[in-house]
Amino acid sequence: MNAYLKMKYGVQPLLPALCLLTLLPVWEVICRVFEVPNFVLPAPSEIAQAFYDVELMRWVEHAWATLRVALIGFALSIVISLPLAIIMVRSEFLRKTLYPLLVVVQSTPVVAIAPLLIVILGSGEAPRLVITCLITFFPLVVAATTGMLATPPELIELSKSLRAPAVKEIWQIRLPYAIPHIFSGLKVAVTLAIIGAVIAEFVAAEKGLGYLVQFSTSYFKIPQAFAALIVLSLMSLLLFKAVHWIQRFYFAWSLPKQDK
Repeated sequence: MNAYLKMKYGVQPLLPALCLLTLLPVWEVICRVFEVPNFVLPAPSEIAQAFYDVELMRWVEHAWATLRVALIGFALSIVISLPLAIIMVRSEFLRKTLYPLLVVVQSTPVVAIAPLLIVILGSGEAPRLVITCLITFFPLVVAATTGMLATPPELIELSKSLRAPAVKEIWQIRLPYAIPHIFSGLKVAVTLAIIGAVIAEFVAAEKGLGYLVQFSTSYFKIPQAFAALIVLSLMSLLLFKAVHWIQRFYFAWSLPKQDK
């Protein structure tokens, strides 16, 4: 039945939107009937009004500030994590040495070390990029390492019997098998990049959606804070879909059949 609806009417892709459209009137009615103060839970109409109360260029400025830090931090995490994964795959000694250290770094609350990074690196963009990178690189390292180690051993033995260089073994054998794992890590990391950028803006920033949320809540402008959260959610969703579209366009063979 679900397959029939998806094929015939295209209903399934619209189910999340239909669910949200059903929830919004209920939310509005509850806030109106029970007279919930907007500093506790604003009604959807008040959140919508908050969008119009802030100038469009101000939204663009804050959104771009957050998006820029998230994308640069995400790119840095890719540049760091993939070579690191290759190094750990090539050397069992380094894998056993570095992996526990990476777990320790990931286990350390970034919010706790963020003030230290501000003191060390200053209040500019550098600490925000480092915070974003610290949050995003671990899923990429784990995904890429797991994917490359999952390469069938008979292919590795074949490459060794043919005396293929290590670069070809990585580039032509291990990386293709790791592509599905790598994109799974990228999808997780790109959403974490937004979280990292927002955490960094909570600590030290003069613009950005995270800064706007903090500013709004400090002045009890809760509808405006909710509006900024909605923008953050949409931004995170679009980045997730962008990674999926890249995989679908360039590496369609790595997707499950139902996602192609």
